[in-house]
Amino acid sequence: MPNILIVDDQPCIRKLLSEELIYEGYQVKTAGDGESAMDSLRFSPPDLVLLDLYLDEPDGWEVLREIKRQDPHLPVLIVTAHDSFADDPRLSMADGYVVKSTDFRELKQKIANALSGKACHQGKVEAKGYSPQVSVA
Repeated sequence: MPNILIVDDQPCIRKLLSEELIYEGYQVKTAGDGESAMDSLRFSPPDLVLLDLYLDEPDGWEVLREIKRQDPHLPVLIVTAHDSFADDPRLSMADGYVVKSTDFRELKQKIANALSGKACHQGKVEAKGYSPQVSVA
């Protein structure tokens, strides 16, 4: 099953999302700040990242930028309590945007879509005779 990294500064949110996704069969790791998230990405790259924007340094935008610099094909879904970012041009770096809710249907659907898109991309890349590389800084 795919590995998902949940990055959120609120322990209750990390726990709630973890439990829901583990129940769905995903393997889950969590990080409570941007620095821990970047460490986790370096040492154990996930298949998908759920990223809150309000984090201690580095903030979510910086983490998103760094993830996409290191691995442009790693799906990142922004999961935030604020719907005010919907028109923010920086969201174009992300693979989706979900407002936090106790109804997980939209989040689960976006996770499934993002993971199926990654699988399709990796299959095309590997079919050409090479596999994606993650550069670690």
